[in-house]
Amino acid sequence: MPKLKTNKAANKRYSMTATGKVKRTKSNRRHLLANKTRRQKKTGKIQNAYADKTCKNGIKKLLPYS
Repeated sequence: MPKLKTNKAANKRYSMTATGKVKRTKSNRRHLLANKTRRQKKTGKIQNAYADKTCKNGIKKLLPYS
C-alpha cells in the first residue's frame, strides 16, 4: 500500500488538536489593515479558531497523518 500524500496548502492553513478538532487562523488579518475598522481588526485577532464541522471530514482527508 503506497503512502498517502499530504496536501501542502492545507498543511499550512490547518492543524489538528489532540482531541481531533481542526484548528485554523482567522482570515482578513494579513494586510490592508489601515482600511479596516477597529472592530474588524479586534474580532479577527483570534489566532486559534476552529474549522466548521461540515468541512472537518474534507480537511482530514487532505491531512492524512495529522
